Amino acid sequence: MSKYLVIVESPAKSKTIEKYLGSDYTVTSSKGHIRDLKTTGVGGFGVDIDDNFKPTYKILNDKLQIVRDLKKEVKDSEKVFLATDPDREGEAISWHLAEVLGLDKDNSERIEFHEITKSAVLTAFEHGREINMDLVRSQESRRILDRIIGFSLSKLLQNKIGSKSAGRVQSVALKLICEREKEVLAFIPEEYWDIYLDFKEKDTKVRAKLTLDGEEKIQLANKCEADRVINNLGNKYLIQNIIIREREKAAKEPYITSTLQQEASSKLGFNAKKTMMIAQKLYEGVELKTERVGLITYMRTDSYRLSQDFINEAKGYIEKEYGKKYYKGYFEKNKGKNVQDAHEAIRPTRVSYHPDKVKAYLDSDEAKLYTLIYERAIASLMANAVVEDQKVLIENNGYIFEANGEKIIFDGYIGVYKDPEEDAKSLPDLKEGQVLKNTDVTSEQKFTNPPLRYNEARLIRKMEELGIGRPSTYAMTIETLKARNYVKLEKKCFVPTKQGELTSEKLSEFFDSIINVKYTAQMEETLDKIARGEVVWYSELKNFYNAYIPLLNKATNEMKKIYPIYLDEVCPNCGRPLVIRNGRFGEFAACSGYPTCKYIKKKEPEPIVDTKIICPKCGKGTLVERVSKRGRSKGQKFYACSRYPECDATYSTLPENNTDESK
Repeated sequence: MSKYLVIVESPAKSKTIEKYLGSDYTVTSSKGHIRDLKTTGVGGFGVDIDDNFKPTYKILNDKLQIVRDLKKEVKDSEKVFLATDPDREGEAISWHLAEVLGLDKDNSERIEFHEITKSAVLTAFEHGREINMDLVRSQESRRILDRIIGFSLSKLLQNKIGSKSAGRVQSVALKLICEREKEVLAFIPEEYWDIYLDFKEKDTKVRAKLTLDGEEKIQLANKCEADRVINNLGNKYLIQNIIIREREKAAKEPYITSTLQQEASSKLGFNAKKTMMIAQKLYEGVELKTERVGLITYMRTDSYRLSQDFINEAKGYIEKEYGKKYYKGYFEKNKGKNVQDAHEAIRPTRVSYHPDKVKAYLDSDEAKLYTLIYERAIASLMANAVVEDQKVLIENNGYIFEANGEKIIFDGYIGVYKDPEEDAKSLPDLKEGQVLKNTDVTSEQKFTNPPLRYNEARLIRKMEELGIGRPSTYAMTIETLKARNYVKLEKKCFVPTKQGELTSEKLSEFFDSIINVKYTAQMEETLDKIARGEVVWYSELKNFYNAYIPLLNKATNEMKKIYPIYLDEVCPNCGRPLVIRNGRFGEFAACSGYPTCKYIKKKEPEPIVDTKIICPKCGKGTLVERVSKRGRSKGQKFYACSRYPECDATYSTLPENNTDESK
């Protein structure tokens, strides 16, 4: 029998921690939350509205056995340490465990660590504390808010317009996507032309762009204007001025949750969900050759802070590997609005765990993400790079062309961490007064571009900028929008579906004072105040509820019901009318007597369009038009042999000159 019981959230984490502690300790896992709000009371919210929103909880069905096992282990232990994650969610899980297991201050302590290394874990046991009820109330308030909005709005939308769900943060993110789509569709591209001068100097190709007509910025609206300028040019291209300026480029801060998700998306092609799953594993522990250890610090954070121990260790590494002039130290970025600063930035737990040393113990994606985190953290402590900005002005008959380049004078942090935008090329040696040879002038037609649709990285950046949600919620919010069929991906960007647009439109019509950016951000601030003990949690919930319920009642009475749509057909099984409903895969016709009668009308197969073109592969069948039903090409037309599956030929476009006139 162990004297001490340690309860964590994750089995993987318990496995790592158990290796650090002696035989007096048993480390076990709750596997996340053990209970949640009941679905009783007004609206099924699980809270007593009249008794200051007092919540009532139930143990989750899949955690009943875990709770029974934990109670037995608690009974056999002298003391219990609650070591759940170091955030509000983790604090709430510890409180739920303490409540359900009947723990008190004499036989339990709350401990927390921000990295899973032996020293960090052992130090945590020296700084046990009581559960922070302000943090618990903040998490509890968030859960109650999300339950009230989620249950009531989802029920309303399902009944009225056939949408699956709505949420406090999810619906605002959808609104951002829909508003951007309106901007894209309303955008009218404008034609413009650029003129370029290409020349070669000492085997280096250089391109200069026409920027000035005398002292006026040049703007060419059409080919006619571009041709007129080209006709006015002479044969002599003279280097009028060379401007050289040195400047420093500072390294970016180490990653926080949002910036890690953004860069993993843009550099590695990982979606937010995948990034967080991999980061979770790196945090919880990896089996190396001689030890099991967490490779990174806690991955849910909004702070750029680094511990002094890590800074000292990194300093020694940088000075040894690169030289003393490469170390700068860390000047922490000013804390932004709504920053909780609960724990450090995401960094490697030890500088000695270099990516080259640990990659053999990681899979390919884990190694890529770990390398990104490692290099960014080290680079954040390195000296600024010094670059030489080069600008060459080339004159011809009063027109000025401009060529730009960049030369690295001192690489600094770039020796470790390099962004794609830092790949600017240096210009060759040129002299003022020099006349260029082997020149070529061309014009290019261009069009102004609409605003960019949101991809994952841009959406996360926007949500962070606006103070919507929290780092731990971004991935789940995006996954929910996709799962509800509110958005689809086109070229890795979010495009709202018809159902998504309808959902956002109705929410804006009836709940605009609550489902908006400003209110959602203010609610995050309120939750922060609850966590700091500055406001009373149930008073804030009451303020919200009193503003929300009148809107809900108005929407219930006035929002027009779209589904079901009754048809002039009857069910062949029971004789009731058929109706159109909205499901996961769009509209379908079914019996109005559901669930008593579960008849669903099969869709009529679309007529086959025969192109009369002989199949080039088998020479027997003809190519017929098909529509892709899956994958990225879903909904796109293609052409296939009519003899499928005997012949599996497919074509994205029709082959030419192969028509059989006799068919």
